[in-house]
Amino acid sequence: MNAIDWTHPHPVQGTAALGRTHLALIAVLTLVCILTVWNPPAGRTSWALEVVPGLAYIAVLAAVWRRFPVSRLVAVGIFLHVLILIYGGVYTYAMTPLGNWAREAFHLHRNHYDRVGHLALGFFPVLTIREVLLRRTPLQRGGWLTFLLLSVVLAVGAFWELIEWWTTLVVAGDTGTAFLGSQGDVWDAQWDMLLALVGAAVALSLLSKAHDRSMAALGVYR
Repeated sequence: MNAIDWTHPHPVQGTAALGRTHLALIAVLTLVCILTVWNPPAGRTSWALEVVPGLAYIAVLAAVWRRFPVSRLVAVGIFLHVLILIYGGVYTYAMTPLGNWAREAFHLHRNHYDRVGHLALGFFPVLTIREVLLRRTPLQRGGWLTFLLLSVVLAVGAFWELIEWWTTLVVAGDTGTAFLGSQGDVWDAQWDMLLALVGAAVALSLLSKAHDRSMAALGVYR
């Protein structure tokens, strides 16, 4: 596969078809957001706290689309990640029906849907970070790239725990407590950071080759 000049912004191949895919995903997410924000059981404030960060993530990528269109695999990953956020925002992570079903079916002591959310916080964003580093820096595939990717994801996971803490201090009452989502677990923050790290490691192990093929289809493989 042909190398590209990654040091300067440049047009990439296949952006028309890729753009249609991205627009279709955005259209579906828009419809889901409209349907779920109308009257969510947990309230619109809870919905906004959980979902708006994901929508802001999409807005940033849309703003830089002409200079940096992301690969199809990354776009689908973002789509799935935001769906996970929306489901948690509709009910709060501690009260999701799916998590409650798993708690009853497997005799768990708590609703573990928030664990799924933090696993996703590492699993999906690590591919976006990988794409940025491979396309916009001199980094090559290998141990140092993996180390930096895992370090960035762990930093993001830790910073999200700070955001949860700050939000709980500002948004008092049940909404702030629900956003924190600790459910009485004193080790909740540590579990959340660990799961983000595990999610990133699993994604890199399973999807790195598929991610390379997705970037190659875009014409930005090196």
